[in-house]
Amino acid sequence: MTLWMSLNSTNFTSPVTEFWRRKVLSLSKGIDEVGELKWDLALCLLLTWVICFFCIWKGVRSTGKVVYFTATFPFLMLFVLLIRGVTLPGAAEGIKFYLYPDITRLGDPQVWIDAGTQIFFSYAICLGAMTSLGSYNKYRYNCYRDCLLLGCLNSGTSFVSGFAIFSVLGFMAQEQGVDIADVAESGPGLAFIAYPKAVSMMPLPYFWAVLFFIMLLLLGLDSQFVEVEGQITSLVDLYPSFLRKGYRREIFIAVVCILSYLLGLTMVTHGGLYVFQLFDYYAASGVCLLWVAFFECVVVAWVYGADKFYDNIEEMIGYKPGPWMKWSWTVVTPLLCVGSFIFSLAKYTPLTYNKTYTYPDWAIGLGWVLALSSMVCIPMVVLFRVVRSDGSLINRIKSVAAPREVNRWAKDSEGSAPFVTTGSFKKPTHVIVETMM
Repeated sequence: MTLWMSLNSTNFTSPVTEFWRRKVLSLSKGIDEVGELKWDLALCLLLTWVICFFCIWKGVRSTGKVVYFTATFPFLMLFVLLIRGVTLPGAAEGIKFYLYPDITRLGDPQVWIDAGTQIFFSYAICLGAMTSLGSYNKYRYNCYRDCLLLGCLNSGTSFVSGFAIFSVLGFMAQEQGVDIADVAESGPGLAFIAYPKAVSMMPLPYFWAVLFFIMLLLLGLDSQFVEVEGQITSLVDLYPSFLRKGYRREIFIAVVCILSYLLGLTMVTHGGLYVFQLFDYYAASGVCLLWVAFFECVVVAWVYGADKFYDNIEEMIGYKPGPWMKWSWTVVTPLLCVGSFIFSLAKYTPLTYNKTYTYPDWAIGLGWVLALSSMVCIPMVVLFRVVRSDGSLINRIKSVAAPREVNRWAKDSEGSAPFVTTGSFKKPTHVIVETMM
């Protein structure tokens, strides 16, 4: 009897969770114990950066060809997993859990931050990729149409993917006899614990597992090399006379990939997941992106001028966008960003891992240093430009806020514009606002 009570009171952990934490991660007790490098993960990380380099080293034209496969295959897999998921027992309960959310959770600022971060990354807002890659478009390219299509397609995909995910989670909850909320883990837990656990309960589990992880790999690679291509394009455009000669662009891409790989090695140690979550929580999402989005809207709508921006778009696409866009730039988006920013600071909670491990104070401080390293760049550059300008303070501010004149394409013929070669793609020597994101 005593033995039975002892076994009954023991907290058992599923084999999938044990494999993820003990074998894959070899997770330490905290960020203070970074531990040794996980060579299997380090080699996988190296492989992804090698693939990323060869996807973008010839310029945006080769990147576009790769995207045809990396972007379409996950859609096919999503459709297959959706069909398989909705046919599983318990799927209806999972879909019901998905479609009827807990409204009380709207009082949690982290929910708003996570939702905003998802939108920012889904649409590549405030990351520079859309603007950099948009500069390769022709001057008369209908960027407004593509932005509307992007919004509908992206949000529609996210909505449909919810059915694929929660139908499987409903099946998993029924099999285990637990509530769906207990298996609906977020972040890496959903991708590497909950969903693989559900896949293992399906018929032909190895087949579905292979397809699922191929989809994850392609989704990660797609995001990785598109963002790196956007970063490379921005830097090459800043120093075209130096980086567009010979093979300097390819060498520069290799250097960026190597440095990024070395930085990523800190996240494939025994305590690497704690480091990863620190970067993810402070440096790459949340308040940082809200801060950048606010200043982007202010610069476009109030400094440069929403009406002038409207005129630029009309000149390019032949008509003005709907009035809703102007209200979004001038009022709606800035207020949402400021409101979410203040709300998150007013109800700020320190970072924790898995709701059990609380990060030490020095790690929280390091996280804020990472966040401020990008946030302070905007006011610092403004202050630097104002100090270096001439005249009174008002005249200096006006001078800094005034838009710079750029060389435009000839209005009567796009072919008369000067071109330079970037990788294997011809690009205009000037960059005008050619994308709305």
